[in-house]
Amino acid sequence: MSLSFLRYLAIALIVLLLDQLSKWSALSNLQMGVPEPVLPFLNWLLLFNPGAAFSFLADGSGWQRWFFTVLGLGAAIYIVYLLYKSQSEKMLCLALSFILGGALGNVLDRVMFGAVVDFIDLHYANWHWPAFNIADSAICIGAALIIWGEIRKSFGKSPQSH
Repeated sequence: MSLSFLRYLAIALIVLLLDQLSKWSALSNLQMGVPEPVLPFLNWLLLFNPGAAFSFLADGSGWQRWFFTVLGLGAAIYIVYLLYKSQSEKMLCLALSFILGGALGNVLDRVMFGAVVDFIDLHYANWHWPAFNIADSAICIGAALIIWGEIRKSFGKSPQSH
């Protein structure tokens, strides 16, 4: 294994640890469903999400717990493969490391609690963004980095002549 591959796995591990520490803190210090104001647009709000992003399939009978666990583990395995294969693409590997750490953080929640621990509540007046966590943020940052990298590649290419 190369040093760069191990470095990207270490980044994923750091994301995973930050996610799990923040969730442990939320579970230890917050009451379920009781908002704790932090800033005019931010509350800490402990919730459990048995579904996927934006509570998609949260009303399922419980099958979604294992479906999303297996899906997350499958994605993690594929991401590790991509990290190994793409080590020379630094932006892509950084992005994949964030996604890997976030995916594993949410998989751990599903295994331990049957749902994902969410605690960040962004809002404006009476409108609230769905609650989320550090893992979700890392996944979104990773996705944004992939999109940004692809846009940069697109603009770096010369137009093809026909």
